[in-house]
Amino acid sequence: MREEPRSGCAINAAVEVLGDPWSLIVLRDIIFGDRRYFRELLTRNDEGIASNILASRLRRLVGYGLLTKDEAVRGQKARYTLTEAGIQTVPVLVALGAWGVEHRPTTPALAIRAQLLAEGSPELAHDLMDELREAHLGIERPEPDKPRAADRLQQAYIEVCGRESLG
Repeated sequence: MREEPRSGCAINAAVEVLGDPWSLIVLRDIIFGDRRYFRELLTRNDEGIASNILASRLRRLVGYGLLTKDEAVRGQKARYTLTEAGIQTVPVLVALGAWGVEHRPTTPALAIRAQLLAEGSPELAHDLMDELREAHLGIERPEPDKPRAADRLQQAYIEVCGRESLG
């Protein structure tokens, strides 16, 4: 991995790490789909990522410090975990999702989470980040009795899927 960005520009520095579409899709699937194993990321990916591309992007995300990879002993699967830097990509994904809903063709079921995060207060994204810190870093949520953002997003997805199946 390149340690120093090509220039001192903050946007360039971020793009060098996050500018690859597959890296963002992998982060999306870990953040919003709780997919933490290679096989899950490969087989439950709507875009059809190839195994060699997935392996490359996971190595890259680990190398840049957005993920860690547990060392798997024989017979175990290696699990990927978000770092704080990886968790802090949530606002980036929220902004990309909002732009995508506004300017690109999407389907209701696959756009509902992006819509809720874009239309909701920044609090929803912050709550999701707190939940990710709890799940990936072992840091308890500041308000453990508060309804979970991930549950609200999942429920909205289920409701849209139900409406779509009714025609």
